[in-house]
Amino acid sequence: MKKALLTAIVFLMPAFSFAGEAPKTEEQKTLYFLGATISRNLKQFDLTKDETKYIIMGFSETIKGEKSRVDDSYGVKINEFFMKKREESAKKEKAKAAEFIKNYLNKNKKAKKFDSGLVYLRTKKGKGKSPKETDTVKVHYHGTTIDGKVFDSSVDRKQPAEFPLRAVISCWTEGLQKMKVGEKGTLLCPSDIAYGDAGRPPTIAPGATLMFDVELLDIVKKK
Repeated sequence: MKKALLTAIVFLMPAFSFAGEAPKTEEQKTLYFLGATISRNLKQFDLTKDETKYIIMGFSETIKGEKSRVDDSYGVKINEFFMKKREESAKKEKAKAAEFIKNYLNKNKKAKKFDSGLVYLRTKKGKGKSPKETDTVKVHYHGTTIDGKVFDSSVDRKQPAEFPLRAVISCWTEGLQKMKVGEKGTLLCPSDIAYGDAGRPPTIAPGATLMFDVELLDIVKKK
């Protein structure tokens, strides 16, 4: 029930006017961040206006001390509802991604699609060796959704990343082995070889296809 309460809080926003009321105290800023975090987590579920209405109703009537319109047995249905919404969201995301990948391949004739679903487009040839699955690599990368939203970028941080190829999403494990040191390319990663139907809320939606511009800087030698 606590989860349901936190879920509902964010939907009270339309009932208030916040013009010129920026949080000032540390407590106000903490509460503001709580609301923002809940909102980001809920975006993945693509709630309708009608669904939102009943969440607001349940919250506002309960906080006023009014008698509940339903009994506590509906508490067990909350996870079921959000699982259904996640599945619907993932289905929509995959359909959008399928069209995007089709257009991407038509536009980029040199891109190659593999059996796993991985699409790779080399943008700069490398001259070094290719890593093996058991290797640790040093890379620069810039990760976006197919809508162009940046969710992670070592380039923006101005700090290359190092990681074992076995410790990342399978798209990277497969894709980096097709590159040579010094090579640059774009990895297009369908959800099945990325974060699946679960996604990584709030930054990566369920069923999301991801794009990474990657530069393989080095294969890190074991000490």
